[in-house]
Amino acid sequence: MAYSLLIIFITVISLSHSPEGNISLHSEIKKTFSNPLFDGADPWVIKKDNYYYYCYSAGNSVYISRSEFMTRKGEIKKIWSAPVSGWNRSNIWAPELHFIDGRWYIYYAAGESGPPFIYQRTGVLESEKDDPFSDYSDRGILYTGDNPDMKSENRWAIDMTVFKYDKRLYAVWSGWIDDAITDKTPQHLFIAEMESPVAMKVVRKKISSPDQLWETGGPLNLEEGPEILTNNGNLFIVYSCRESWTVDYRLGILKLKKNSASLLSPSAWEKSGPVFMGPFGAGHCSFTKSPDGTEDWIFYHAKKNITEGWQRDIRLQQFTWKPDGYPDFGSPVETGKEIARPSGELEIEERIR
Repeated sequence: MAYSLLIIFITVISLSHSPEGNISLHSEIKKTFSNPLFDGADPWVIKKDNYYYYCYSAGNSVYISRSEFMTRKGEIKKIWSAPVSGWNRSNIWAPELHFIDGRWYIYYAAGESGPPFIYQRTGVLESEKDDPFSDYSDRGILYTGDNPDMKSENRWAIDMTVFKYDKRLYAVWSGWIDDAITDKTPQHLFIAEMESPVAMKVVRKKISSPDQLWETGGPLNLEEGPEILTNNGNLFIVYSCRESWTVDYRLGILKLKKNSASLLSPSAWEKSGPVFMGPFGAGHCSFTKSPDGTEDWIFYHAKKNITEGWQRDIRLQQFTWKPDGYPDFGSPVETGKEIARPSGELEIEERIR
C-alpha cells in the first residue's frame, strides 16, 4: 500500500512540473504578463495562420521563433548565418520576415566590417517553400543608391521594410545621402518601388529628414526603423528618431495625405510627433493583432537603464486609435507592471493543456 501511494505521489509531482516553456497542468492560467518580455532589439513580429513569427539576429545569424502566443517565444530555428567573406559577413542588423506572393523574404542590414559602421547595406533572403522554417537562398544585395543604372554607387541602408499599396510593392528604409568615413552621419528615410521582392524598380526617393525640434538636438540627427501601419484607409510610416543608444530615442509618424498621386514624393507625407517616448527610450517597433484579431499591439525595444549603450530588451503593449484616425500609443508601461494578456491567449492556453 505504501509503495502504491509513493508511485501516485511521484506521478502527481511529475505532472505538475512541465518542461521549460510549457505550462503546468495543475497551475492556474496566468491572466497577465509584464515587460520586458525578453532581451533583444529591433523586434519584428508577423502573424500568419494563427502563428506569431518573431524574426531577430544574434551572433551574425538570423533566427525565427514560431509561437501561438504573442507574449513568449516558441520553437526557434536558425535560418541563415553570415558568410565568412563578402559585403555581408558581419553586423547583421534588424531582420524582417515578410510573406509575398507565396514565398517568405527576410530583409536585413549587414556590412563587410565595423565599427565604424560605414559599410552597411541591405540584403534579402528568399525561402524555398511557403513555410517560413524552410531553407533560404541568399538573393544578394538590394540597390539603394541614386545611379539610374542601378548597379553602381550603392549607398548605406538599414532597417528596410516592404509593403504593398495599390497593388504595387514598395520598400522603405533608413539611409545616408552620400557615403561617409564616419558612422556619425545623419540618417534619412528613403522609399522606392520594387520590381520584385528581390529587386528595385526605380532609384530611391528621400521622403523625410530629421528637421523637427523633437527629432534633433542630440549628438546625431537620424530617422530609422520605419514600419508600416494601416487603419481605415490611412497609411502611416512609424519611425524612430533621436539616438538609439540614449534615453531620447522615440517614435515619430508620417501619414500619407489623401489623394496623393505618388508615395515617392516628399510632399505626399505629413509628419507629426513624438508619438511614443519613455524614460529609457522607446523605438524600433512592429505591429500585430491579438490572437482573436480584436486588439492592436505594438512591439518595441527600450534601453535597460539610463547609461548610454545598446543593452536593450523587447516590450509589448496594446494601443488604440484616435478619432482622427491616428494611432494612440499612450506611454510605455512601467517595467514589471502587470498587463492583461492579449485577447484570445487565455483560450489558446486552455486548449493546449
